[in-house]
Amino acid sequence: MGRAFEYRKARKMKRWSSMAKVFTRITKDIIMAVKESGPSPDANSRLKALMQNARDANMPKENVERAIKRASSKDQADYKEMVYEGYGPHGIAVLVETATDNTTRTVGNVRSYFNKCNGSLGTSGSVEFMFDRKCFFKMAKGTLDLEEFEFEMIDFGVEEIFEEHDEEKGLDLIMIYAPFAEYGAITKALEEKGMEILNSGFERIPMDTKTLTEEQQAEVEKLIEKLEEDDDVQAVYHTMAG
Repeated sequence: MGRAFEYRKARKMKRWSSMAKVFTRITKDIIMAVKESGPSPDANSRLKALMQNARDANMPKENVERAIKRASSKDQADYKEMVYEGYGPHGIAVLVETATDNTTRTVGNVRSYFNKCNGSLGTSGSVEFMFDRKCFFKMAKGTLDLEEFEFEMIDFGVEEIFEEHDEEKGLDLIMIYAPFAEYGAITKALEEKGMEILNSGFERIPMDTKTLTEEQQAEVEKLIEKLEEDDDVQAVYHTMAG
């Protein structure tokens, strides 16, 4: 299938964050999008995409409206996106995406998690090169001919298209992966085709992974859990296989 498919399959087998954490992450993304380009989804394509993501995550509509209202308030602090890089136990590269209103607090917390779990926080660029940054799109398949659709989307830079089934919602889905820079062009192309995007965003896919024993995996998982539980952390990526 390809690297994106295998990566997504491995991620789905892991324990996902709590619903509250998912809502917190989307709320911060909405606030940053509104502060950058305004509260109208018609004029703010990033906000429009995030509102779709909120629906896909079953986030209540009032939560979304409250986030947009918060972003427009003068009292709402600005969030800054920061990326931290380092190594966990057994040489596993770890990349942490954050959204914070206090970088001193965030870097201090992230460093402490690495130190407590036999890892070390590195400098900017120390592990980022080990990951491909991709954009992704999730859509309901419906009656779409996947082979024909894939052929049409190649011109827009799409690298990988595959099907998967959402057991919770009982839907057959289509996943698209492409280079990070192609997000806008692919969004426009899908909208022009009249396709409903259920979820979209960005992921960092490891170019190579390292296989560990179960005991070693548990040590790395401990670090990942501590990072994911932090309110400032938006996403954690690593090079551990499986």
